[in-house]
Amino acid sequence: MQKNIDPAEGITTVKILPGEFYVTKDNERIETILGSCISACVRDPIAGVGGMNHFMLPVDKSNNRGTELSDANRYGNYAMENLVNALLSQGAKRERLEFKLFGGGRIMSSMTNVGWYNIGFAFDYIYTEGFKIVSQDIGDIYPRKVLYYPITGRVRVRRLNAMHNQSLADEENRYINKIESKPVEGDVELF
Repeated sequence: MQKNIDPAEGITTVKILPGEFYVTKDNERIETILGSCISACVRDPIAGVGGMNHFMLPVDKSNNRGTELSDANRYGNYAMENLVNALLSQGAKRERLEFKLFGGGRIMSSMTNVGWYNIGFAFDYIYTEGFKIVSQDIGDIYPRKVLYYPITGRVRVRRLNAMHNQSLADEENRYINKIESKPVEGDVELF
């Protein structure tokens, strides 16, 4: 996670990578770049708290457990629960949470369609938990840059050109190979 001040907007910007999430009550912007990954932007407008996650794969089906939380967040089932739990610990109420979903693009035709599995997981999770989706930009063939302003709920999405696809696909492939060989570590309270 990287924090800096955006000179154009004069706002603190937090950049998150796959396996990360960030929650804030401050007037900040959270951003990420997505290929087949999914980011959920979630907020409670009454409590004034919101956050974003970024996950690469839908569900961890192994029984490996450990202590490093960021490794577990590479999977949607951990990333969603950890984001929701962090929001609740900052005063959010489950019944007021608003979800916005982004990503899940098939950026390379030669890649497996992990984006669709991620999208399916995200919708299943939100439906099962009784949350509501207020907007989305998912699927298709584009990588995306997502800028999220949790306090206001504003999201800006830029669909990136195809020329960015190969480098993003290479990065995703490296990340998938790395995480598939590393055991999941972390603890999540499921409720």
